[in-house]
Amino acid sequence: MKNLIQNYLRTFSGLSREVWWLALITLINRMGAMVIPFLSLYLSDNLSFSLKEIGWVMTSYGLGSLLGAWAGGKLCDKLGYYKVILGSLFFTGISFFIVQNFSEFWSICFGFFILIAIADTARPAFFVALSAYSKPENKTRSLTLIRLAINLGFSMGPAVGGLIIASIGYAGLFWVDGITCVIAGFIMIRTLHPKKAKILDKEIVIDSPVPPHRDSSYILFLIALILFGFIFVQYFSTIPLYYKQIHQLPEETIGLILALNGALIFIFEMPLITYLESTSLSKISTVIYGMILTGCSFIILTLTPWAGILILGMVIATLGEMIAFPFGNAFALERSKKGKQGAYMGLYSMSFSVAHILGHNSGMQLIENYGYTNSWIFMTIIAIVGTVLLVIVKRKVAKE
Repeated sequence: MKNLIQNYLRTFSGLSREVWWLALITLINRMGAMVIPFLSLYLSDNLSFSLKEIGWVMTSYGLGSLLGAWAGGKLCDKLGYYKVILGSLFFTGISFFIVQNFSEFWSICFGFFILIAIADTARPAFFVALSAYSKPENKTRSLTLIRLAINLGFSMGPAVGGLIIASIGYAGLFWVDGITCVIAGFIMIRTLHPKKAKILDKEIVIDSPVPPHRDSSYILFLIALILFGFIFVQYFSTIPLYYKQIHQLPEETIGLILALNGALIFIFEMPLITYLESTSLSKISTVIYGMILTGCSFIILTLTPWAGILILGMVIATLGEMIAFPFGNAFALERSKKGKQGAYMGLYSMSFSVAHILGHNSGMQLIENYGYTNSWIFMTIIAIVGTVLLVIVKRKVAKE
């Protein structure tokens, strides 16, 4: 057991001090994002919104995320990642304090649109910061560490959020979320010195940067990533409904199955990434395998009514996520041209925003019109199309 723990800890060795501080800032920030998991309940129970109105609020949320990711990429190239991250943290905190005072439908839509737009300006900047603070051979593991912080924060946040709601109500969520954003900002000021950030920013600028929209391989990669995100977000919207309506599982069991995703990532992702980096597989090849595994997680749900298949499906989907997302991030960073990293990573972040905007609503409509089985077959077909696009990207990159 001692050797097992030592080998696990060894997978984290060699990462820079700045990356660890970024991970801590991310953990605090994500733990504070407690309003988001309870947003639909808050709108329904506290503000008495209809399901249709809640749907439009979630659409506003997704559109804000899309705008934030685009603006963040632009601002990152002009101002540098340090100012963008810091500004996002502080202004997101202030936005949480303000939005809790809104109660009308349109004000809520506008408020959450602005809030998430401000929050997501930091997403491309975090990627660029990782690129600056990481050695080339450590970039994938650095990205994995940030993902671990995000997953740990999202796992702990809802648990704490439930206690806050039970004790002081929904208003407490907004105050805690806002305060944690501000705390994360102050930690960044104390630990990641602005002067060092400016030096690193200057190192990534070149005279003739290539804009990402002219990189055909990168655009194809992003389209494939949107398809991957389209099917993956079903695990946070339609899959829980499938557990409840078809398999009649109680909420606590559904929660445990969903929690299995975060637990597997926290325990196994870093060792798995470390192992895959030691193989001859390219980053795109690994993303392809992740896409295939995620597609398989849907088709096996159609094979048997046995409830145990739900756990197997979650394990396979999580495995696909663990190998696709870190190497997809690493490929995007590797592909980004110096001086245009913000624009590249802005488009990368926007691809997931598009997946959220399209995936949740489309999944619901598919189930409503064609049922769960046909919907899972459709998701598998989407995965096949995405896999074909990634194979094309792999060949184009090899020719380059």
